[in-house]
Amino acid sequence: MSKIALLFPGQGAQHVGMGKQLVEQYPEARKRFDEAGEILGYDLAKLCFEGPADQLDSTIHSQPALFVASLAALEKLRTDRPDVVLGCEMAAGLSLGEYTALVFAGAMSFEDGLKVVQRRGQAMQAAADATPSGMVSILLMDRDKVQEVCDAASGHGSIQIANYLCPGNIVISGTVDACERAAEIADAEGGRAIPLAVAGAFHTPIMKPADDQLAEVLRDTVIKSPQIPVVSNVDAEVHTDPEEIRNLLIQQVLQPVRWEDSIRKMLDDGCTEFYEVGPGKVLKGLMKRIARKTPITTVNDSEVS
Repeated sequence: MSKIALLFPGQGAQHVGMGKQLVEQYPEARKRFDEAGEILGYDLAKLCFEGPADQLDSTIHSQPALFVASLAALEKLRTDRPDVVLGCEMAAGLSLGEYTALVFAGAMSFEDGLKVVQRRGQAMQAAADATPSGMVSILLMDRDKVQEVCDAASGHGSIQIANYLCPGNIVISGTVDACERAAEIADAEGGRAIPLAVAGAFHTPIMKPADDQLAEVLRDTVIKSPQIPVVSNVDAEVHTDPEEIRNLLIQQVLQPVRWEDSIRKMLDDGCTEFYEVGPGKVLKGLMKRIARKTPITTVNDSEVS
């Protein structure tokens, strides 16, 4: 018998138009966007459906937008395939998506999760504004080689691995000069460096003091033990103690995302059927590089495929 797991996307999967078909077809999806507008104090639905893209792509808006759009897609899955949602035995989310996974698993309420995500986006944007920095995807190199690239570029500024996405796709974060130097080194040594369109060096110490600001809002947020296991980005392990979860969410802002390790943890625990719930197909693409034969279905605005 298959063991079902749900995966939720992170920042970068957003696009203008996301969620529009969902709210037109699923009343519960519309309810999510309506509630979000009241909590956030602005028309999130209009921003997601109509843009402009530059506003939607900003960290302040993209994080709550993806959180809500993914939970709206979950309502589609809940309506069309209730057996999948009821039968789900594990969950994970990429960076921001971990909050979506925790709300799905009953560890946080929708309202509390959205408030935390809104504050997280604001704090990370402020940290990015304070230090010119960025992220670069390094393709065609293994972990050890990418670490060597970071070490070689470290004389130009702070730089480190930020996302272990899948074999041959590792993201580094750092100051602008260090990122540029690392890209040059990677390209010269047989890799392929692709600068990412993000506000700053997420998942590194450059994000301080965003972690302290996030800690303030999380301190007053009710967190319960998840009803199903949720894999942490920080250590690719399952945690049930609310205080451990709270502390790991704070650490996540400064620590690398161990996505490949998280997926392997889920596979080792017997997960055989995965669903990517939310905009885009990023996680499906990563799964094909981690475990090519493992079935994964995307659940978003226009399809279940």
